[in-house]
Amino acid sequence: MGDVLKDLDAYAKKGLLNTRLLNIIKDLYINYTQALAEVSVHQQHPDLFNKLLELVIKEQLQHPYQFDVFHRSIRYPFDYYQFGLDFIRPFIDFTHSKILGLDHLQKIQQQLQQGDNVILLANHQTEPDPQIISLLLEKIAPELATDMIFVAGHRVISDPLAIPMSMGRNLLCIYSKKHMNYPPDKKAEKVAHNQRTMKKMGELLNEGHRCIYVAPSGGRDRPNANGEVEVAPFDAQSIELFWLMAQQAERPTHFYPLTLRTYALMPPPKQVERELGEKRLIKFTPVYLAFGEEIDMDHFPGSQGLDKKAKRQKRAEYIWNKVCQDYATIT
Repeated sequence: MGDVLKDLDAYAKKGLLNTRLLNIIKDLYINYTQALAEVSVHQQHPDLFNKLLELVIKEQLQHPYQFDVFHRSIRYPFDYYQFGLDFIRPFIDFTHSKILGLDHLQKIQQQLQQGDNVILLANHQTEPDPQIISLLLEKIAPELATDMIFVAGHRVISDPLAIPMSMGRNLLCIYSKKHMNYPPDKKAEKVAHNQRTMKKMGELLNEGHRCIYVAPSGGRDRPNANGEVEVAPFDAQSIELFWLMAQQAERPTHFYPLTLRTYALMPPPKQVERELGEKRLIKFTPVYLAFGEEIDMDHFPGSQGLDKKAKRQKRAEYIWNKVCQDYATIT
């Protein structure tokens, strides 16, 4: 532990780390080391963490990587995808983790193979959710594990600690509604960025064979007043946008609910923070995925006789309830 902490202090003295980021990385390293020791997995962690420091300091702070609206996973000359999996893998209790809805997963794979698209409307609980999903799928659906595209907010492509993990994923980069108006003078630029992202997504859907994960809540689930983690409400306008894009695509697009219970592995801050950089605590825990039944986006319970606006809201509530129901059954 001492060598890494000394390296961190040396980087700080050289001006490569500000005090805030220095403390965030120190906290993560101490917690990371302690968590690995508890599960007796420690042989690789110094190398992994030193590599993370190298990627953060030498590549991100000195030469920040610029993400395009559609970022393809970087596998060569350095395999960022595999690094992200290896960094998170020790903390998943695979023995007690579960994937529910395997019949729906099989149908998803078949639809993708025939050239259709799939959009997964999911909740989002922890920063490494993409890595967790891939780690659970890598043996039973390896192509889906590597090829899935994630709709990513600006934090995961701006936070120095998150960037190396993000470089290993396929990302459609977008600004969420929660951060659209901050700072105010950047709103027009963010709107234009999102429009370019949507245009690119339309092109991808036209090509087919695409599976896209999106969290319509626009952020991570957090505990309620009683300390119980709740699935954050889904934004009707966000779901409507993806539905309209799917209708315009040249290839058929199917919608499925996907439920994640991953919160315990790396809980988010209690409140949404505007500034980049957040304290990260990690621990060994089981994680869970549940693939739900395909959604009929046009004809669903309670949709009859509604005007366009009411139907849009009802659709979001219906899908959110499906995820909440699955969330309650995952234990």
